[in-house]
Amino acid sequence: MARQRKQFPLRIPQELYDVYEAWAADEFRSVNAQIEAVLVDAARRAGRLRRRPGAGQGGGAVGADDHR
Repeated sequence: MARQRKQFPLRIPQELYDVYEAWAADEFRSVNAQIEAVLVDAARRAGRLRRRPGAGQGGGAVGADDHR
């Protein structure tokens, strides 16, 4: 079962979008997936988001690798 995602508009400067677009292409992701990956990484580094049980053992992790 796919996890639910909250949809909302995001307004960012064109220059920043271009950066994410190039970065996403380098990582073989969509721009949306790249932005989500960066947000998940930032939340983890800040101690605001934990991995779900089973993470690091081939499944169950929330985050950037889910979008490849």
